[in-house]
Amino acid sequence: MASLAATFGRGAMTNGWTDIRNADVVLAMGGNPAENHPVGFRFVMEAKRNRNATLVCVDPRFNRTAAVADRFVQIRAGTDIAFLGGLINYALTHNRFHQEYVRLFTNAPLLVSERYAFDSARGVFSGWDAERRAYTDISSWTYDIGPDGYARTDPTLQHPRSVFQVMRQFYARYTPEEVSRICGCSADDFVKVADVITSTYTPDRAGTIMYALGWTHHSHSVQLIHAAAMLQLLLGNIGRPGGGLNALRGHANIQGGTDCGMAYHNLPGYIPVPKVGDETLNAFVTAATPRALRPNSTNFWSNTDRFVVSQLKAFYGAAATRQNEFGYRLHPRLPQSDGGAYENWSWAYIFDAMHDGGLEGFFSFGMNPVSNGPNSRKAIAGLSKLKWLVVAENFEQETAAFWRDDILSLVDLTPEDVQTEVFMLPAANFAEKDGSFVNSARWIQWKWKAVDPPGDAKPDQEIVARIFLKVRELYEQEGGTFPDPIRGLNWWYSNPTSPSLEEVSREINGWALEDVRDASGAVVVGRGRQLSRFLDTRADGSTLSGNWLYIGMFTDQGNLAQRRSTADPSGLGRYPEWTFSWPANRRILYNRCSADGDGRPWDATRVGIAWNGERWVGDTPDYTVDSAPGADLGAFIMLPEGVARLFVPGQFADGPWSEHYEPVESPVANPLHPEHSSNPAVRPFGSPFDTLGTAEEYPIVCTTYRLTEHFHYWTKNNPYAVQLQPEFFVEIPEELAREKGIANGDQVRVTSARGSIEGKAMVTRRIKPMQIDGRQVYQIGFPIHWGFLGRGAQRGSLANLVTPTVVDPNSFAPEYKGFLVRLEKV
Repeated sequence: MASLAATFGRGAMTNGWTDIRNADVVLAMGGNPAENHPVGFRFVMEAKRNRNATLVCVDPRFNRTAAVADRFVQIRAGTDIAFLGGLINYALTHNRFHQEYVRLFTNAPLLVSERYAFDSARGVFSGWDAERRAYTDISSWTYDIGPDGYARTDPTLQHPRSVFQVMRQFYARYTPEEVSRICGCSADDFVKVADVITSTYTPDRAGTIMYALGWTHHSHSVQLIHAAAMLQLLLGNIGRPGGGLNALRGHANIQGGTDCGMAYHNLPGYIPVPKVGDETLNAFVTAATPRALRPNSTNFWSNTDRFVVSQLKAFYGAAATRQNEFGYRLHPRLPQSDGGAYENWSWAYIFDAMHDGGLEGFFSFGMNPVSNGPNSRKAIAGLSKLKWLVVAENFEQETAAFWRDDILSLVDLTPEDVQTEVFMLPAANFAEKDGSFVNSARWIQWKWKAVDPPGDAKPDQEIVARIFLKVRELYEQEGGTFPDPIRGLNWWYSNPTSPSLEEVSREINGWALEDVRDASGAVVVGRGRQLSRFLDTRADGSTLSGNWLYIGMFTDQGNLAQRRSTADPSGLGRYPEWTFSWPANRRILYNRCSADGDGRPWDATRVGIAWNGERWVGDTPDYTVDSAPGADLGAFIMLPEGVARLFVPGQFADGPWSEHYEPVESPVANPLHPEHSSNPAVRPFGSPFDTLGTAEEYPIVCTTYRLTEHFHYWTKNNPYAVQLQPEFFVEIPEELAREKGIANGDQVRVTSARGSIEGKAMVTRRIKPMQIDGRQVYQIGFPIHWGFLGRGAQRGSLANLVTPTVVDPNSFAPEYKGFLVRLEKV
């Protein structure tokens, strides 16, 4: 929630599945929703059928979405920012942007610091240290701050250092011809789809963008989504029915996991994990709370102290007192490395540390790192250096079985070489346990158990609870270096060995530990009552909430995630009483943008919210229902500016604007700036397994994808799914197949600098050869769903044997979607 682009980087839908039917234009890019989200894709087809919406598909392959699209453009994998930069430039040069929206709801009027600069010839922003090959000072990536402490502005957007003018200059390089040179599409095809996509700049039209892992799996992924956010903001499509930037989450609960602190650097509710230098609660809250950058900005993160203390009370209960800073010193903090930087414990860095011998043990809970992490050989080698490994899963999988001969042979080891003790705990699957899913649309939906798990399989909470209770018992019996966090944990559940998930949901929402009073002294929430509003939380220890963002999902009315009313007063598919949508049951984020400065909807036929003279009506508004439009509180209440960020000051590791950088492995040098061809902020790993290939040795671009018939690496154990898609294959352009003497069904080998895999050739016209900066480039692709275990005859075709351990410097997501290989007939 720290910024519009960062929110998109984490992957929340701003609108939702059911709202897509309200769009006039749908851009499917960085995803293949017809194939990978076929149920949700029906809303795209509703938009086409009922609104005559235009579907545009931009992808390296002519896929199932392209088959029903009105326009399709093939681009080279890894060049999406160049394409989006071209769309931004097209909108600006053809006056196809929503000027009043941009002035009201974005930082376009704010002035950029005089110290900011971009070297377009070299491809680096100010603050680049050529000797260290790193950005060592990003303080210039900020605004021009006036003596009052607020950013200076120019409402006319004409000042040369206004964000708007700096943006116009920055993206002027992305002409249709330059897009064609980088992406491989024709300039004419680009212009045709640019005209369609930017047609939504008028108030009576709305367009949405749907993306998935085809955008998030690059070494420039966050900036890629930032570029899409900028485009939608220019067109006036954020916060409006039928608009938005909509991430299509690949699993049923990836959104919920992210919301609840799955990433190493965030606690639940996107509160940052404290750092070792934050020695006191006050120091941490001060560091984590932004200062308002415009007068009257809501700056909702100014409530960080309320959210943090309420969360500490949920973690530590009675052990969190005012005297011990509500248990803050019990809380984990990110350590610093010898070089002074805070340690990174995201996926790739965990396995790098494991390979270096820095870990003794590892829990793999509902994950299969050997299969779904990058560079599988490095993962296998890392696991072989552990003392112990615990895997909780439905089926035996490659991580639990990494010690087998056929898997260890990939790293020249045998089972006798491995001392790792492996424990596999049988776990219930999704149909064998209750709980909630949080889908792409931020809907927290309760589900009920269908059947009991077989044999000794246990639900997740029971496995976690039994391990915790035993660890706590050992601490109480034997002591330890620092037992206090474990002994003080608030394990209040009525069944300690298998906590009720209804009770956990109540705790995540939170309740009043004492009477909560307003400024006048009146009781607004009685002791023991459930919280229903964010601002009912307090920083004095009188409230408890596991995740402030989910407040309202479990109130005194009960578990609202169980609601199933199909009533739709709006007629736009909002269904306000179907389950609960965070935040505050708001169905469209940033919905203040759906109305003009006086609160009148831009489009009276698609009302997000509207001011009726006394209150906001429609969707749950971005702020209190009686806050009049003239209060200028800002539509983007989480940001200190109160407006969306086109220019992102000092938040991203690789610059305040989205610039095209090649994938780390690329067939060509960056046509814009060869000196810094790929993202200069990417830090390479140094293990023997972290080798990168060159275009001379590996001339073919490769990408990975998923199939409708399989779910990740799990359904290869299902005989019916295996019958539908029985084996691994490699999709090869006809022209490349002819050059290599490969026929459809031949066995082929794909080799990268990391390893190789084999499978049947699928010779196709769905991928065309491309002209990239004057040379012909081929692309191939293959699905990810197979490995060494599972049903069927397929063995060993593990997609990530060939992918690199290269990660985005902001999200740390691996670059699965654009790397180099060579191809040969076996």
